[in-house]
Amino acid sequence: MFSSLKTSEANKTRITELTSKLSLGAENAIARIALGHSLAQSKKLDLKNIADAKGKEYSKRILLGEHEAYYTALICQKYQLYKTDKDIPKYLKLHIDHGLELIHSSISSNPNLDGIDFLISEVSLGLG
Repeated sequence: MFSSLKTSEANKTRITELTSKLSLGAENAIARIALGHSLAQSKKLDLKNIADAKGKEYSKRILLGEHEAYYTALICQKYQLYKTDKDIPKYLKLHIDHGLELIHSSISSNPNLDGIDFLISEVSLGLG
């Protein structure tokens, strides 16, 4: 499948900023949250819009941990792909970059929001 994944160059600084601002753990935590946040949107993303790969690099093990099968299943379900499809890593990257942009925009418009408040608001939206 893939051994590592790189975010866009623009998201490299966003990861550092969001990790510091939200205090939700290591930098891979915000990438996982971004992936889930983007996948939760009803919008399907187009691979034609994939950004550069000049940003933060994550090994597959660090990025997905022991939950690789779950993240792969989420991508497969959203795009009706088989679990061995060659485009799954591209969709992972696309959604991580998209989710980081969305979270950064949300935090920028509400600078008093901390990490716990952000997570509670995300869970509330998911349960709504």
